[in-house]
Amino acid sequence: MHDRTLATDVTPGEDATVAGWVHEVRDLGGIAFLILRDRSGLLQVKIEEDVLDDDLVETAMGVHRESAIQVTGAVEAEERAPTGVEVVPDSVEVLAAADPELPLDPSGKVGSELSTRLDHRTLDLRRPEAKAVFEIRSTVLGAARQAFRDLDCTEITTPKIVATGTEGGTELFPITYFGREAFMNQSPQLFKQLIAGSGVERVFEIGPIFRAEEHNTPRHLNEATSIDFEAAFIDESGAMDAAETVVRSTYEAVAEECGEQLEALDLAGEFTVPAEDFPRLDYEEAIERANATGALDDQLVWGDDLSTEAERALGDAVGEHYFITDWPSEIKPFYIQDHADDPQVSKGFDMMHPRMELISGGQREHRHDRLVAGFEQQGLDPAEFDYYLDAFRYGMPPHAGWGLGAERLVMTMLGLENIREAVLFPRDRQRLSP
Repeated sequence: MHDRTLATDVTPGEDATVAGWVHEVRDLGGIAFLILRDRSGLLQVKIEEDVLDDDLVETAMGVHRESAIQVTGAVEAEERAPTGVEVVPDSVEVLAAADPELPLDPSGKVGSELSTRLDHRTLDLRRPEAKAVFEIRSTVLGAARQAFRDLDCTEITTPKIVATGTEGGTELFPITYFGREAFMNQSPQLFKQLIAGSGVERVFEIGPIFRAEEHNTPRHLNEATSIDFEAAFIDESGAMDAAETVVRSTYEAVAEECGEQLEALDLAGEFTVPAEDFPRLDYEEAIERANATGALDDQLVWGDDLSTEAERALGDAVGEHYFITDWPSEIKPFYIQDHADDPQVSKGFDMMHPRMELISGGQREHRHDRLVAGFEQQGLDPAEFDYYLDAFRYGMPPHAGWGLGAERLVMTMLGLENIREAVLFPRDRQRLSP
């Protein structure tokens, strides 16, 4: 199949070999049209029963939808065809027949439940809408990588099997590691800090994270993809600048490169790139504005995390991507630095889409004694984190960074109802296969 031509690249007046799937067969009596679909689009194949070889006609008319086929023939202009051209075949070869009973309809004429689509992801991704999501996701990750490189970052990969959890707690997946207990990593947090403290200074990683959280909602996963950034000699404001740059660059890339995919998702006319300078609200202002909406059953007080209800109310009020800064120290992790003039307030921030949180980050505590105290305050044993703490004895510079959920970014960007639609093979409390 090295001479294969994509459906949208065939040229009238030439012979071509095309390969793809049988989208449908339209039998009009005496003449039929087989519609072939490949990754580029649709192509009409004309089957004239009185003109073509009987065996060829029998093969073409007997093939079931979604069978993989190869067609060779002359390409002719035909303005009534879906793409203005059609193929008059010399040969039709069935490469792999499909069962006549399909578990879902890739043409989209008959809808399917999300669980059915996830059980049969290969078939589901033959639908233009599903395929479009993952082509856009690929563009998002590529644009993020380029934005990080433009910020002079080095791409790294860190261990996903660890001796201790990044943040401790009950959200750890334990595994057996040669007779010892180990865990799936919740985040590359500690490792990326260690590398930011090295001569590399500015790093990013795009990789899996694992959280054994009990939530079973349309926006939680137990295996997710985290887009992480860490840099030396910057503060939380510099980290927020980088977050805004990376997120906006992903939108710009999708707007520029994914017109066809946005059209497949009916988003072509409404997809917009976020405006510059995301608003930055400090925590106190954020809870005041959330309370003022009148949409909350219970008013927020200092020290509360934002509930889903509060996130939505505040998101509706702000109406665009925004940051919440200066969170209470007690609800941020041990590695977030506190303000020197008020240790009750941290240099942690979240970046929000109006629908939900996308990014958590902040300036890190780089002073060894303060870090040890932070461990103890959160009930963690510093001795278990010696591999991490040791580096802070040898000139750890001030540094800051963040983690961004790739699936949440795609979900909010495309207005998807369920985060599982942005994952090829989701892992949640119920789903471990395929």
